[in-house]
Amino acid sequence: MKQLEKRFAVSERRACRLVGQHRSSQRYQPEPPDDEPRLLEAMAALVKKHPRYGYRRIGASLRRQGWQVNRKRIYRLWKREGYRVPRQQHKKRRLGSSENACHRHRPLHKNHIWAVDFIFDRDEGGRSLKWLSVVDEYTRECPTLQCERSVTALDVIDELIRIMQVRGVPAHIRADNGPEFIAAAIRSWLRDAGIGTLYVEPGAPWENGYAESFHARLRDEFLNAEVFANLREAKALGEQWRREYNHERPHSSLGSLTPDEFAAGLPAPPVGATPLPPGQAPPS
Repeated sequence: MKQLEKRFAVSERRACRLVGQHRSSQRYQPEPPDDEPRLLEAMAALVKKHPRYGYRRIGASLRRQGWQVNRKRIYRLWKREGYRVPRQQHKKRRLGSSENACHRHRPLHKNHIWAVDFIFDRDEGGRSLKWLSVVDEYTRECPTLQCERSVTALDVIDELIRIMQVRGVPAHIRADNGPEFIAAAIRSWLRDAGIGTLYVEPGAPWENGYAESFHARLRDEFLNAEVFANLREAKALGEQWRREYNHERPHSSLGSLTPDEFAAGLPAPPVGATPLPPGQAPPS
């Protein structure tokens, strides 16, 4: 067998001449760019900090740090280093028939529609944590992420007043049929303030899609990654994550801008959406 192999062996010079290939290309060894070690270090730091980010969002974050890297290079390094985001299975749902659903009544500008909803978690001692979130559906900004043991309809009103004193009054509030949102007190207050209500169909949370999408990111990137010793710690870490979401986290639906950057590039708000003077509540 060895004699046959020796008999039919072809030299490198002859093989290259037969296939029309230059010998230097046969011996070429790729050399990584000089900045690759530093790029890998920055990439590893982002993956560690945001384990649920995929390579596209990691690339967007690197470019925000000043790296001049394209998507193909990030993908090549991502695969080479063995990074991956665990695949999740999501059940498909039928769209609801309510006219107030997010796919039928869409936001047209900043402060047009705010999505309001709750999400629940527990602290280290097993006590309940109730998070109230408000999301501007057009800019994807999260003006508040309030955490308490319990939140009533009056608490929701107080928090909305606080936000409106800074951002202005929205045209509509989209919410589900939770008791905190359909209580007579909040419906009366919203009506007197001139704010329209978009209650989604009962049993159809996907109709409040912007809130559901935000809560998916909140659960995946924050609540599932943190153990809260108590309510005070949950409040502090929640506010830290909210600020990072608004000011640092690139959003794929906004062209990899952060919600804050996207909002800053918008024209002036429509007439009637001016902020309220400090300490003044909407008209009632």
